[in-house]
Amino acid sequence: MAPVPVIDLTRWFDGTDRTGVAAEVDEALQDVGFMLVTGHGVARAARQDLRQAARTFFALPTQTKNRYAVTVAGRGWLPPGVEANAYSEGTQTPPDLKESYSVGADDRTGTLDGYWFQHNVYPIEVAALQPCVESYLTTMKRLSDELLTICAVSLGLEADFFTRHTAAATHTMNINWYPPMPYTGTPADNQFRIGPHTDFGTVTVLDREPGKGGLQVWTESDGWQDAPFVEDAFTINTGDLLARWSGDRWKSNRHRVLPPQAEAPEEDLISLVYFYEADRDTMVEALGPPIGKPNDYRPVRSADFLRERLDAITVG
Repeated sequence: MAPVPVIDLTRWFDGTDRTGVAAEVDEALQDVGFMLVTGHGVARAARQDLRQAARTFFALPTQTKNRYAVTVAGRGWLPPGVEANAYSEGTQTPPDLKESYSVGADDRTGTLDGYWFQHNVYPIEVAALQPCVESYLTTMKRLSDELLTICAVSLGLEADFFTRHTAAATHTMNINWYPPMPYTGTPADNQFRIGPHTDFGTVTVLDREPGKGGLQVWTESDGWQDAPFVEDAFTINTGDLLARWSGDRWKSNRHRVLPPQAEAPEEDLISLVYFYEADRDTMVEALGPPIGKPNDYRPVRSADFLRERLDAITVG
């Protein structure tokens, strides 16, 4: 496996080695499609406060959580059984062993599709969740735009090559709860907390907790390998849209989250998963040589590309 590198963004933000950081990002996205970033400037307290509020929500009785129940691409609580990410690969697996609270972009302009800019819904039983989420979403959008700027610079393009298409970008965040085995029961054959898949958008910014039933990344040489964990680092990966945009220079790599493990049956984890995309009507035209690989991709509208993939992982 090409190692998942740790890249310190301090040198980018303070301007001391922007070229070096950009080169490291380009190499990581070509080799494995994943990287860990430190020096990102996001306070640890912001993540801790959001995770604490989320745990309070997930601990509520199912009857209470049902007031906020939605399915994939909705805003609110995604109960167990509504999502199977492996479906996106054409693999029929049991539903993913998780619950999620989903939020996202909701700044409407009057001309945009409500599917992408639904109103976020917050549980009245957990007043702390809304301010934590709203602050975190603002921070994640800012960080994601910075990552896309680094990506553009790494290709020798204008710094706003990608971000000129993100002023009103669609984006979502799933707060994923991976319950312990006494809650889920024994996993069925070929059942995961999240089944094998690739992400769909531009960049994903993941804040995760380490665990036995944690993140794995696919490698051509060695199959599934545990993703490394570094305290306080974000795990970043390329999505399908950005991989296509790069003309397959960058890899949108398969990954999965293991089910609860017999040696750690009481383990429960919460991941904060921010999926960044692009403006809904952006026509993505794949880069060709010398930046991208030879390809015959046709221009594709961002919203159409993403909607197809989201529909594919919906159970029922």
